[in-house]
Amino acid sequence: MRILAMTALTAFLATGAGAHSPVESTAPASGSVVAGVPAEISLSFAGGMRLTRVGMVYQDHGPVQLDLGDQTGFDRVFVLPLQNMGPGSYRIEWRGLGTDGHVMQGEFSFQAE
Repeated sequence: MRILAMTALTAFLATGAGAHSPVESTAPASGSVVAGVPAEISLSFAGGMRLTRVGMVYQDHGPVQLDLGDQTGFDRVFVLPLQNMGPGSYRIEWRGLGTDGHVMQGEFSFQAE
């Protein structure tokens, strides 16, 4: 019985650990300082993701929702237009659904000069 329980637990943990799609990279890179405000941002995930919301917070202003376009399926790389608010601090907040059905969210920030 103990062996069966350990086998079931191991199988559960193995599928759960690899099921999420963490962020592999962002552009601009999180914490970076860039010359000028980029026209777009990108998020790259380790696995399939369907973004449901991406917002931008500039300085102390409230969030502005970014246009997700006509995205309907799961993808690994997303490139979104960025509204130019001028030089300053930008924080990008995202939320999405992984192919395993789990809701995921995160954020990254950069400084534009």
